[in-house]
Amino acid sequence: MKDPVLYLIPVTLGDTPIERVLPSFNTTVISGLKYFIVENIRSARRFLKKCNPDIEIDAITFYELNQHTDTKGIANFLVAMKTGESVGVISEAGCPAVADPGADVVTLAQQEGYRVVPLVGPSSILMAIMASGFNGQSFAFQGYLPIEANERVKRLKQLESRAYNEDQTQLFIETPYRNQKLAGEILLHCKPQTRLCIAMNISCDDEYIVTRSVKAWKGKLPDMHKKPAVFLIYKGS
Repeated sequence: MKDPVLYLIPVTLGDTPIERVLPSFNTTVISGLKYFIVENIRSARRFLKKCNPDIEIDAITFYELNQHTDTKGIANFLVAMKTGESVGVISEAGCPAVADPGADVVTLAQQEGYRVVPLVGPSSILMAIMASGFNGQSFAFQGYLPIEANERVKRLKQLESRAYNEDQTQLFIETPYRNQKLAGEILLHCKPQTRLCIAMNISCDDEYIVTRSVKAWKGKLPDMHKKPAVFLIYKGS
C-alpha cells in the first residue's frame, strides 16, 4: 500500500489564470486525487475544473470544512488515508490553514503520522509583506480586529504600539464590505507618521498595493468596497 499524503493546495486569489500563480505540479497532484477537504464544495468544484477541465468531478468525494462544520466529525475526513488514499485540502482563496480553515485537519494528520505536504501557491499575507516595504524579519498577522467600535480602536492602538516598540509589521484583514470603514478608522486613530500599506486584489489584473503615511493617505483612500484586502501598519520616522 502506498503512503498517503495530505496535500495543502493553494487556490488563486481571484480570477487569475492558473498558470500565472500555480506550478504545473499542483495540477498533476490535483488530477490524481479522489478526496478533497474544502471550504465550499461549489467553488472547489469550479477551481478543480479550472485546473484540469478533464477531471471527473462526479468521481470525487468532498468533505466540507468551514465555520459550520462539527469539529467532532473532522476525523472522518481522513478515513480514506487509512487505505492509502491521499487527500487534498482547499480553501476559498490562497493557502489553506493560513487565515483560513484547515489547521484542525492538519493537526490530526500530524498526530496520525501522515505526511503533510504544502504546495506552492499565492499567499496574500506574504505577498503583501513583500510589496509593503515594511519589516519582513518580524511581522504578526492579527486576523480580524474586533467588531465593537471601542474594542476595535483599542486593538488598533495596541498594534500600532507594537509596530513602534517591537519594530514589528502588523497585518490584519476585514470583511470586504467593511474595508472602507476600517481604513477610515486607521486614518482617524493612528499617528500621522505611522505607515499604512493597503494591498488589494493581490495577483489579480487590478492589483493595488500602495504604502503611504497615515497623513498622506487622508483624502486619497481608494475604493475598497467588496475587494479582498490586507492592511499593514508599521512605524514611521
